[in-house]
Amino acid sequence: MPGDRLTDEDRRHIATGLAEGLGYTEIGRRLGRPGSTIMREVTRNGGPDDYRAQRAQEATQQRARRHRQAKPPAPPLGDSSHGRDPQAVQDITQSFATLLEQQGMPRMAARVLACLHVTDSGNLTAADLVQRLRVSPASISQTIALLEQQGLLKREREPGGRRERYVIDDELWVRSTLAALQMNETLAATSQRAAEVLGAATPAGARFGTSAEFLLLVNASLGQVMQQWQQDQADRQPGHPS
Repeated sequence: MPGDRLTDEDRRHIATGLAEGLGYTEIGRRLGRPGSTIMREVTRNGGPDDYRAQRAQEATQQRARRHRQAKPPAPPLGDSSHGRDPQAVQDITQSFATLLEQQGMPRMAARVLACLHVTDSGNLTAADLVQRLRVSPASISQTIALLEQQGLLKREREPGGRRERYVIDDELWVRSTLAALQMNETLAATSQRAAEVLGAATPAGARFGTSAEFLLLVNASLGQVMQQWQQDQADRQPGHPS
């Protein structure tokens, strides 16, 4: 059937068809398979000039074994300090990571950021993250570089040591919002320029003009929010007159 996996016999027929000079569509027709299925099978296993049925069958079996043996990423380890329920901590960490991922953040970046968020210190080493997330050091290194580039964490070297710690603080979302403000300003300016180039009265120009207006309105609102936040933080400082 078209939806079933190719069998050893199917692969022998494919090899025979290739030897006869048949195209993928004709081979597929004889096997009752889409031509695209035959093309993927041949391309994945040496191409039309080097396709061998037995070798292709063995390679498929090896891939199937690796797939069965692969384990899903382990959830972050729960923190039992301060009398916390480790399972509850693990659940909230996973929920937060899933939410970040749904907002467009890469999966590993979301897991790292969530892991840092649930720590009281707000900082962990690469070794800590490898242990907690049960992933490779290479994946942590690549993810840290991405998060640092986006201003979502920073590096600090341990006093007198060579190890780095990756740190988040209470200003994380403030920095993220400021970055969004800057990006919106750039997008608005580019949209305004595009409207001028295309002609504000044309459909394309009007579309860019509307985009610019919206982005500027969003930035004005965000700017007011930032000012209010800064004022609230200043009012909370010790010694500030109430």
